[in-house]
Amino acid sequence: MSGVRRLGARWRRRRPLRTRLALAASAAVALVAVGVCAAAFFVIRYELLHQLDLSLTQSATRVVQENRGEGPQIVAGECRFLSAPACAQVVPADPAADPEAAYLLPVSAPVREVAAGTRAPYFSNVTRFGHSLRMLTTPFGDGRALQVALRADPVERGVRQAAVLLAAVGGAGVLLAGLLGYAVSRTGLAPVARLTSTAERIAATRDPRHRIELPPGPPGRQDEVTRLAASFNTMLGELEQSVSAQRRLVADASHELRTPLTALRTNAELLARADRLTPAQRKRASGALGRQIREVTGLVNDLIELARDEEPLPLVEEVRIAELAEHTVAMARTHWPRLRFEVDVGPGAAEAVRPGVPARLARLLTNLLDNAAKFSPPDAPVEVGLSAYGSGDGLELTVRDHGPGIAAEDLPYVFDRFYRAEAARALPGSGLGLAMARQIARAHGAELTASAAPGGGALFTVVFGGEGP
Repeated sequence: MSGVRRLGARWRRRRPLRTRLALAASAAVALVAVGVCAAAFFVIRYELLHQLDLSLTQSATRVVQENRGEGPQIVAGECRFLSAPACAQVVPADPAADPEAAYLLPVSAPVREVAAGTRAPYFSNVTRFGHSLRMLTTPFGDGRALQVALRADPVERGVRQAAVLLAAVGGAGVLLAGLLGYAVSRTGLAPVARLTSTAERIAATRDPRHRIELPPGPPGRQDEVTRLAASFNTMLGELEQSVSAQRRLVADASHELRTPLTALRTNAELLARADRLTPAQRKRASGALGRQIREVTGLVNDLIELARDEEPLPLVEEVRIAELAEHTVAMARTHWPRLRFEVDVGPGAAEAVRPGVPARLARLLTNLLDNAAKFSPPDAPVEVGLSAYGSGDGLELTVRDHGPGIAAEDLPYVFDRFYRAEAARALPGSGLGLAMARQIARAHGAELTASAAPGGGALFTVVFGGEGP
């Protein structure tokens, strides 16, 4: 039995979904059609037999009324020819009182019991004179039983005709069920077929620009399959954006790495001929090689950090943002000794904590401070502000410089990878710092924005919500 179940399960797995759905729908409709035809057959058969039994009962009542008081032993009529009137005979309970003439209808022990009053009336099927008869045995009075019989041939013929007709109807119903099941599966799975075709085309071409054609209609009245196709299109759009971003990242990274790698190769080849260089030239080439190695290492590390979209949960802890800002600003003062950094912590913000990875949050603030320091003039401070808002759930961190600011045409792109404004192309850096800062902020449930500061300069704002990584 288990082997049969396994074989059936294997067969279902190998059949296409359209075939399985068509078979299931056809089987359901076919079962209903066959069940209705079977029920109709039994109802028709019961009604025909019931009508025959009513006729026998009426005939028995008429015979009793016509022969009351006469006491006939046999009421034969046209029994041998079995014409329209019922064939009837009277049987006494005592076999010794039987008439000399032979009975036309079969007499058995239950008939004597009905005559004696020890058995209730009953119907039976008998065969006489080569014909099928339906017979009623009922009390006649005075220790006698009355047997009334009618031919059952017409009823049996009607039952057979009904069976043939209903079988034909049932067969037509099964055939129609198969056609309807195929039509339903073909129509109902058309969007699934389009979805499958699109997925196979994407797998073959590796091009996520393909979309599934959706039927017209308002979004609120779409069926489940159409909503699935719409969700698949949305997923394809996000996949296309992700693939485009990856390709852009690879292209930009290769472009950014080409210059330092060329310089590295040049300095390495130059140092390979160190015997031809003066000590000053060797020292200058060695220093340049070291700086370029550090630049390439920093660029590669930044790319690795950007490739990671979420923070490692085991490293998440409650971070006091004010202390983190003070520590990061202290480190920035050592890196930029000629600049002045000012920190302003507002009421309620000194004790504010947020879940996060301390090293990553410090990297976010460090990138913002380095960006501000690159553009700040020596006589203007870099201002860091921390303030709480709302009921204390919100926390806002700002970093402002007093440099040239961000041009309106550059503002939408300041957080793009490798994007460098016209004024920043001569400055050191890879163009990944602000992109990394926004990624770290979003990974911690915060949002980083850039705007023009009142009075000149750039203003970067980090808004921490109530949720962490």
